Amino acid sequence: MQRPTHILNAASNLLGIALLIIAGLNVSHIADKSFADEIAWIAAVCLAGSCLLSYLALRHERRGAVAELWADRIFLAGLATLIGSIVVLAIGNR
Repeated sequence: MQRPTHILNAASNLLGIALLIIAGLNVSHIADKSFADEIAWIAAVCLAGSCLLSYLALRHERRGAVAELWADRIFLAGLATLIGSIVVLAIGNR
């Protein structure tokens, strides 16, 4: 049975965005004044974990459903954290 790869694709794309936010904040020296980069790091760790679990779900048939369920949960936590990082950055730069 072919498993959907939507979690892996979305998590890897959002991981790139989270790392871009972290790099941009460090280059512009805003990271010293805001907690947005720390929050983005948490999002990056969650999204990387989601990528790993989603990949494992694709590779292992027997335990794939459990890994896919956790990949989905961690993906949603990473997405919420990434949005929180952007909100903190937007509110902090007023």
